[in-house]
Amino acid sequence: MYRELCETEPSIPIFSQAWWLDAVAGDNWDVVLAKKGGQVVGALPYVIQKKFGFTLLTQPGLTQTLGPWIKPTQKSYPKKLAYEKDVLGELADQLPKRDHYGQNWHCDQQNWLPFYWRGFEQTTKYTYRLSLVPGEGQLWKALQQNIRGDIRKAKEREGVTVREGGLEEFLALNKMVFQRQNRSLPYSSEFVTRIDAAASARNARDCLVAEGPDGKLHAGVYIVRSGNAAYYLMGGGDPVLRNSGATSLVLWEAICRQPESVEIFDFEGSMIEPIERFFRAFGATQTPYFHVSRNSRVFKILRTFRSLRS
Repeated sequence: MYRELCETEPSIPIFSQAWWLDAVAGDNWDVVLAKKGGQVVGALPYVIQKKFGFTLLTQPGLTQTLGPWIKPTQKSYPKKLAYEKDVLGELADQLPKRDHYGQNWHCDQQNWLPFYWRGFEQTTKYTYRLSLVPGEGQLWKALQQNIRGDIRKAKEREGVTVREGGLEEFLALNKMVFQRQNRSLPYSSEFVTRIDAAASARNARDCLVAEGPDGKLHAGVYIVRSGNAAYYLMGGGDPVLRNSGATSLVLWEAICRQPESVEIFDFEGSMIEPIERFFRAFGATQTPYFHVSRNSRVFKILRTFRSLRS
């Protein structure tokens, strides 16, 4: 039933779509549904993990948000809150027995009160979202001066152009980011390949690279989209060429190349200060979203013990 719903309900975010969860979690995901009059009015997909004998309900890698979806309604505000209370309460009560629940909820879902009443906790995080409705001219004016300067530098002084890239080209650039930080990749190329195959089959992705006149690749971005929103999923760049302005250029091109159906560009916000500053400079609006969690008593004690040891 949930798969059929995903095919017909455009308000379900891409990271909650059945095809996305198949790509990133295989058979390790499930969903609870809230129904009214035989119609699905709410859904909460989750990924099931087993660690050290504990059952965890989480979200998979490269999945910005998961959490509950509620069927949109035109009810008055008080009735809308009552409707959300019923739907969210039903979803929370249906979650299977677990030791830990932890998910980032989509920013469209701002009411978590029924989960609070059931003992869940919440941490506010932020993404940056850019409305594409004003058009390219107004979006250009909204860019901060340093971003406009980087774009001009890359195009006019460095001769950088942006083109569709192959997945291997992009992954090579993406890997360089982690190497520069002395970190290992948090996902495998096979994992990204599964996402790419599923998104490509639905024309739901852009893989762009910025190339210099000598053929060297400077930077790249990987974008996914569904409904009226596009999401910056991954980025990459050659640290030797990081001053060419290509990172700003390729992201600007990704924004401008979105189809007319896309009204929102989500930078998949970061709580890391330099990244936040970069996204903010594109004129995007700071938008809160919630990380909602709950731990069993034993799991909470174990986490406290592990943190003390470290």
